[in-house]
Amino acid sequence: MTPHITPWPGVSEPLEEADLRVLSLGAGVQSTTLALMAAHELVGPMPDCAIFADTGWGPQAVYDHVDWLASGNVLPFPIHRVQAIDLRAQVLDRAAEAEGRYISVPYFLDAGGMGRRQCTREAKIAPIRAKVRELLGVAPGRHATRYRVEQWIGISTDEMVRMKDARETWITHRWPLIEARMSRTDCLAWLARHGYPEPPKSACIGCPFRSDAGWREMRASDPVSWADAILVDRALRARGPVRGMRSEEFTHRSCQPLDEADLRDDPRQTSFLDECDGVCAT
Repeated sequence: MTPHITPWPGVSEPLEEADLRVLSLGAGVQSTTLALMAAHELVGPMPDCAIFADTGWGPQAVYDHVDWLASGNVLPFPIHRVQAIDLRAQVLDRAAEAEGRYISVPYFLDAGGMGRRQCTREAKIAPIRAKVRELLGVAPGRHATRYRVEQWIGISTDEMVRMKDARETWITHRWPLIEARMSRTDCLAWLARHGYPEPPKSACIGCPFRSDAGWREMRASDPVSWADAILVDRALRARGPVRGMRSEEFTHRSCQPLDEADLRDDPRQTSFLDECDGVCAT
């Protein structure tokens, strides 16, 4: 029996008679808590599945965590893994000006500002939407408007600014952690009370939105990812500005090489907090 949770004003109720309920799994603290709360029947109706969009550039700890969630004795619903692109390869190909199409990551520019942001839509949103259409049996090029889909998003109360409706009229976003009035700290406490391990941070290794605290943590606890982030950051400038751009690109907001940047705390910084769940650009 699912306890009734009175939602905050402006937060949607469960979608009646949905054709499909999908949990968008970023595999960090919030979406993991949401998935496990569903498994404990603390939020519902039960989703039909979760979808994990692999960008091709996640830390190994995230992939291990998804393996655990999908092991068969943790969640009562399947996890579908989808991947549209290899983001790391895309970044390196773009830096090398290789032939073919590649997408842009919003790196910091030494002339000021940030580059275009295409990674979220192409590596997260598009493959999740394509999988939803496949699960509904909608052929490519056909409309899905006769269906009603409820997509669960693991946004907590400290990230409410990221709540956005789906662009597709046939998809309704739902934020059960908001309904339950849960912050990221509440999620961590819930996991601890139920004996679950703290999930890893699931943003891409070279995500420029990572805070200095996040970079320091990576440097201290995940040397493989730290070395890869440095390698790709250097590659961004190995040939000078990318064709068509006047500015060089940097992973760190200081526009200094990542391994030379000052990683002391800056209160003006923002980050994904925990995970990129694939809705931040919708």
